[in-house]
Amino acid sequence: MIENVLQGETELAIIVRTGYERKGITFVTPNNYSQQLGYMNRPAGYRIAAHIHNAVPRAVTFTREVLFIKSGRLRVDFYGNDGRYVESRILYAGDVILLASGGHGFEMLEDTQMIEVKQGPYAGDGDKTLLEPVTAGQLRIRE
Repeated sequence: MIENVLQGETELAIIVRTGYERKGITFVTPNNYSQQLGYMNRPAGYRIAAHIHNAVPRAVTFTREVLFIKSGRLRVDFYGNDGRYVESRILYAGDVILLASGGHGFEMLEDTQMIEVKQGPYAGDGDKTLLEPVTAGQLRIRE
């Protein structure tokens, strides 16, 4: 299953659950996203032509991150572009999430391993603004 986390019409994240399966190739991001996320399911023997990517200038204004949850379980808290808490979701081993806009925070509910992919180069302290974390009484977990 693919889940879109929205605040109004603003897409905060795209979650590809571990059970998602479809033949062929599916890109779950719009063409205008600076980080593209695709799912491929190809049979044995299928070939992707060897290729080189051309140098194409691109402007990246906001960092988009992709997290691959290798093991464990965690809660991701989503915030709008205004920094206000929106909702939370639980991620499990095998899930993949693209953080598209707004803010986010995480709490590990179990020992968790994940891999993060994002645009670089890292801008240090200028790369992010810290937000007030959501309190237990404010949590709205959508499953």
